Amino acid sequence: MRAESNSSNGSAKSNSPTLHSPENFTKADHKHPGWIMRDNGFNKGTAFSGNERDTLNLRGLLPARVTTIDEQTSFALNQLKKFPEPINKYIYLESLKARNETVFYNLLINNMELCTPIVYTPTVGEACKKFGQIFRSAQGMYFTKDDKGHMRTMLDNWIHDDVSIIVVTDGSRILGLGDLGANGMGIPIGKLSLYVAAGGFHPMSTLPIMLDFGTNTESYMTDPCYLGMQHKRIPDDEYYTLVDEFMSAIKDKWPQALLQFEDFSNNHCFKLLELYKDQQLCFNDDIQGTGAVIAGGFINAAKLSGIPAKEHKFAFFGAGSAGIGVADQIVSVLMSHGLTIEQARNRFWFVDSKGLVTKTRGDKLASHKVAYARTDAKKELKTLEEVVREIKPTALIGLSGQGGKFTEKILRLMAENCKNPIVFPLSNPTTKAECTAEQAYTYTDGKCIFASGSPFDPVEFKGKTHFPGQGTRFFLSFEDFFVLNFLKGNNMYIFPGLGFGAWLCEADRVSNKMIVNAALALAESVTDEELARGQVYPSISRIRDIEAQIATRVIETAIEENLAQKTDFGGDIKAYCESSMYQPQYISSLPKL
Repeated sequence: MRAESNSSNGSAKSNSPTLHSPENFTKADHKHPGWIMRDNGFNKGTAFSGNERDTLNLRGLLPARVTTIDEQTSFALNQLKKFPEPINKYIYLESLKARNETVFYNLLINNMELCTPIVYTPTVGEACKKFGQIFRSAQGMYFTKDDKGHMRTMLDNWIHDDVSIIVVTDGSRILGLGDLGANGMGIPIGKLSLYVAAGGFHPMSTLPIMLDFGTNTESYMTDPCYLGMQHKRIPDDEYYTLVDEFMSAIKDKWPQALLQFEDFSNNHCFKLLELYKDQQLCFNDDIQGTGAVIAGGFINAAKLSGIPAKEHKFAFFGAGSAGIGVADQIVSVLMSHGLTIEQARNRFWFVDSKGLVTKTRGDKLASHKVAYARTDAKKELKTLEEVVREIKPTALIGLSGQGGKFTEKILRLMAENCKNPIVFPLSNPTTKAECTAEQAYTYTDGKCIFASGSPFDPVEFKGKTHFPGQGTRFFLSFEDFFVLNFLKGNNMYIFPGLGFGAWLCEADRVSNKMIVNAALALAESVTDEELARGQVYPSISRIRDIEAQIATRVIETAIEENLAQKTDFGGDIKAYCESSMYQPQYISSLPKL
């Protein structure tokens, strides 16, 4: 509708609607033809039937042929494979999700080995760094310091009434990339895709959240593509006040929702977990989830090494939240083998930027390092190589975010220390891994038991093929090398099932025993055939069955600890978990008579 003109001066009347007036194109009652095709949760695209097209006034708005969801998924997969670079594949998948959520998840669930490294690590790291450059449409919610006093009312702006799972970050320590500020929103978005695909949450019940309290990365202050608040990070007193308002708002709006803390810096993550872990349903995946995954992998690695679990000696490179979290969960495993907590912790040697962590080296230790600080060091050890040479560890764990730090000399020393050393370079993305799979197998003469935080190609060494990833032994093509993700120690093995189980039983909180038992369930999910191939983690192709097993163990533990509000699951908890999982299927769009 074109605005009328005043006869006196030709200007538009102030009270006349123009073509760009909201009332000309916004239909809050969703009766405008084609509205359903712009709702990614209900859009079927070319799969709308003839009756649906007539009833919903879609006739003429779509190509004539009616397709099935399987045909649409096949089309999407073919398109995905045509993109040469992982970041382009990522952009395509995110665009697909924005158009048709059902096809996106059908594609993801049926192609987990191919798609997981694209929607999450390692590709999500590049996506975060380029977040503003590749931004297409808003997902989730953002809270800033300017929203103080308004957070609870802001939650009412969210498009869905029911939220079951929330992933929240402040962007202060994204993967091994550091402070990415609001660019870190790619992590909650990607993680929630896996909560749906692997864990079974309904996509409409997920909510990614960014606490945009500034960034200390100088380049973002003047970057025109940076979409976050362009100021320094706020001081701690203001920070904790705002987080407390946010947490209270979440608990008031969605009291049964599970909240997962993600990629908070060390100076905040431990305190936040301590403040809220007993107050509402939440956990920190970097501290607790990573720990459970690696503990599960260690249980099977110990079997393959021939050394009893409680006799292993651990050298950790990196003493941040993830490193301490991993150690804490392995300690729980060692205690289940008869060690006291003191004896278990005494099996660990941590190396940080200043060398071996001790109580006598003269600096003030961060509180989370104190429990593992050595008191028996006979001399000051400044480097990881010195520590490996001196203590002769049987397991080398990397969570430093520093690529290439497991050098040839260190790996050869590990092979001298024991017959089958455990080598876990867990930092991600791939560029931050402490060593590659090829380096680990080559420099240990093919002896090591290897798992990593990011995927690597299979390694040919002395006539034997080593598979540093998860289970399947076939190749799609060279460009699809991301499929070869065989033994990757990714948090994805734990957090979907842990979260789904805790939410299904309406747990009051996530207990340490629930997390430890999740790790045990993960270890038990590895088949005898997989162990015989040297795998410490199960095939990702079975991920939904694995997560159902983990969710079952979590629910059983919550009931045992009197933390579950829901206890009746019809006599078969695993069957209940499986039947409750979201399935990407189209439902009729026709009105019920």
